[in-house]
Amino acid sequence: MKKRNFSAEFKRESAQLVLDQNYTVAAAASAMDVGLSTMTRWVKQLRDERQGKIPKASPITPEQIEIRELKKKLQRIEMENDILKNCPWVKPRPESQKLP
Repeated sequence: MKKRNFSAEFKRESAQLVLDQNYTVAAAASAMDVGLSTMTRWVKQLRDERQGKIPKASPITPEQIEIRELKKKLQRIEMENDILKNCPWVKPRPESQKLP
């Protein structure tokens, strides 16, 4: 059986059936043609995100995806900064040449 990939929007809309439109998890899973455990996971993810919890699984809102990417970028830049600070052959700029 081929693994199906669902967009973040599809996952969010599917979970909203349960949280916002009072579908049961089973009814929403059937309506969206996904497995019961898959729907249960999406509903839990959306509920956790709405409560401000940091998701352990893949984020399902565009904002969460952007936040995750920005955090990764920040971590990489901080690591590069630390490497440069500890690099003996890189001399710090004189005070007069420092950027504002």
